[in-house]
Amino acid sequence: MKLGIVGLPNVGKSTLFNSLTKAGAESANYPFCTIDPNVGIVAVPDERLKLLGDMYKSKKVTPAVIEFVDIAGLVKGASKGEGLGNQFLSNIREVDAIVHVVRCFEDSNVVHVDGSVNPLRDIETINLELIFSDLEVLERRIAKVAKTARMDKAYAKELALLERLKEHLESGSPAKTLEAEDEEELALFREFNLLTGKPVIYAANVAEEDLADDGASNSMVEQVRKLAQEENSEAFVICAQIEQEIAELEDEEKAMFLEDLGIAQSGLEKLIKASYRILGLMSFLTAGEDETRAWTIRIGTKAPQAAGKIHSDFERGFIKAEVVNYRDLLEQGSLAAAREKGLVGMEGKDYVVRDGDVILFRFNV
Repeated sequence: MKLGIVGLPNVGKSTLFNSLTKAGAESANYPFCTIDPNVGIVAVPDERLKLLGDMYKSKKVTPAVIEFVDIAGLVKGASKGEGLGNQFLSNIREVDAIVHVVRCFEDSNVVHVDGSVNPLRDIETINLELIFSDLEVLERRIAKVAKTARMDKAYAKELALLERLKEHLESGSPAKTLEAEDEEELALFREFNLLTGKPVIYAANVAEEDLADDGASNSMVEQVRKLAQEENSEAFVICAQIEQEIAELEDEEKAMFLEDLGIAQSGLEKLIKASYRILGLMSFLTAGEDETRAWTIRIGTKAPQAAGKIHSDFERGFIKAEVVNYRDLLEQGSLAAAREKGLVGMEGKDYVVRDGDVILFRFNV
């Protein structure tokens, strides 16, 4: 999973990136301090892995990972080359979802690029730049496809979709809100890889005092949440500065620090849950003496395709999947004991994998 962190300059993007990845991206109170995209790989916190790893005395415990890309601050006119322009926009095309950091705090010491704090205006500024960039992509594609559409039905269908999308974007609506008429259109839509077709997670960056009630008393946060609900996006509250402090602590200290602040989970945990939800993802597990590992798959994935996540041979030669829920496995203390209690199922090709399944694949190539 690859997430792009975006937002206007000075909204807390790089501070958040640093805290999430401990990668040390430069953070300063001026626009464009992040000129090249910074990339960081973050392990997905998963208590199940530690417990299973301890039970099996695994030599290695491998969590699922998320790749974060911190992209330079965007300004009005970026699609026309203002600020860092299209360099920003090309970087964002490669991500699975966009984490849009929105400033929801007042601080006279931190300059706002537009002179005042207004989250909805900031969101609109970035959304319009993404729409303008998508329109350029569509116009180039339309010019190319129009030449052959008269002679080819497939191209004619693509042209019709392109023109519908263009009209939709010109009305100020993101591509993701246009409904595809059939599976063929949906496949075409994915091929276009439009910026406004990507899922969005809004990170409402607040002052420390707004953390305890999860931003409930902050009217700016309320505006962001309402917008996210209207467009089927995700939104969560974070204090980038506090996250940076949390990132420096050991696990035990981290838990105490969160408790002192009156919050149940870190911003990273909130972000990971939001990204899994919006992308329809979950994890199954494999466990043993050599390695205990989490594998990220789409919700609804069947056993052979889950096996293919480990190795293509597993999918090609799939026979059966030996499946047990991680809680049952931990309670019984071993796979053999779970089998004796009838808690292990032998599943075939139609089995839909569930979150927290511990699976041993049987295959023959």
